Amino acid sequence: MTLNAVDMIKGRKGKTVSKVPGSENTLRILKHLASKRSPMLASRIGKELDIPRSSIYDLLRVMEENGFVQHLREEGRFGLGPDALEIGSAYSHHQALTSAGRPVLESLGKATGESAHLAVLHGRDVLYILEERAKGRPPLVTDVGVQLPSHLTASGRAILAAAPRAHVRALYPNAAAFSCPNVAAEPSITKYVALSSHLDQVRQRGYATESGQVTPGLGSIAAAVTDDHGWPTAAVSVTFIEKDFAEDLGPQLAQMVKDAANKLSRRIHGNRTAD
Repeated sequence: MTLNAVDMIKGRKGKTVSKVPGSENTLRILKHLASKRSPMLASRIGKELDIPRSSIYDLLRVMEENGFVQHLREEGRFGLGPDALEIGSAYSHHQALTSAGRPVLESLGKATGESAHLAVLHGRDVLYILEERAKGRPPLVTDVGVQLPSHLTASGRAILAAAPRAHVRALYPNAAAFSCPNVAAEPSITKYVALSSHLDQVRQRGYATESGQVTPGLGSIAAAVTDDHGWPTAAVSVTFIEKDFAEDLGPQLAQMVKDAANKLSRRIHGNRTAD
């Protein structure tokens, strides 16, 4: 008997029906929410996926208990939860992304003369998975394998700004989420209202910045890499010595970083973000 014959049976009117509808519908809900830019009503999810009302609420409840969906109670809507975000970003650890990103970072490093990085979201942190070290530039704490609080880094802010607001809120539900015991610098963002305001500015500019939050005297500029749903897969960034950097070159460097992120988005078959 084939795998299809074992897992699937024919229902009425010849329609193929899964023998594990709960599992299949759970995956369908996750994929559906991932394709949307804002949280949805449970009734709307059920209607669009043709899942019975009695089932949709039970599935969402279990998914919420396990961190895969977030229930925004004031709005009565559901969006992806932090565990779903972390699993989604696991793709970013694959060799496909680093292979696609390496030539992009090499070109960016040569064009700017600065060190370039590729980072992905890992829980509330960013994980640096690729680095192109510029000649004559100092070693950085953002080495491959290092994790830092996303709300303090340019890479993390770029990724968070490209994610739906409801999912950012799910990652930062309270003040404890902003705790950074392993970061020496005094955090500039310690509350959700401050983070939300900052991310609004990042969305307007199309890129994120960081000044001395990770290492005093060093600044960074980053832009998000997106997939075919506009979901942030990673972030491209460059880091520079602030005292040696001419302020009027900021917009030019930001555009170069955005162009590199757009290029990598296309290389992984994602959408090209606005220039």
